[in-house]
Amino acid sequence: MTMTHAVVLIEAERDALSTLGSALADIEGVAEAYSVTGEWDFVAIVRVPDHEQLANVVTGQIGGLSGVARTQTMVAFVAYSRHDIEAMFSIGE
Repeated sequence: MTMTHAVVLIEAERDALSTLGSALADIEGVAEAYSVTGEWDFVAIVRVPDHEQLANVVTGQIGGLSGVARTQTMVAFVAYSRHDIEAMFSIGE
């Protein structure tokens, strides 16, 4: 089954910084949520079966959370992991 992967950058309102991370992690389709430094306050890794569900998670659920000021979504074309890369270069050990 092919999954749609996306990275969602989230700017939070100041009073939501302490609670937004756990609220993000509770959303179905959010595989991971991180509090980060820099311009954005949180990064959510979203994995869903299709683009329709991605739109629902990002605009309907993440964007609908109290304290979310703005988001930027980057949809992944290809997903790589350390395991996949190591397997490509394995010589049958």
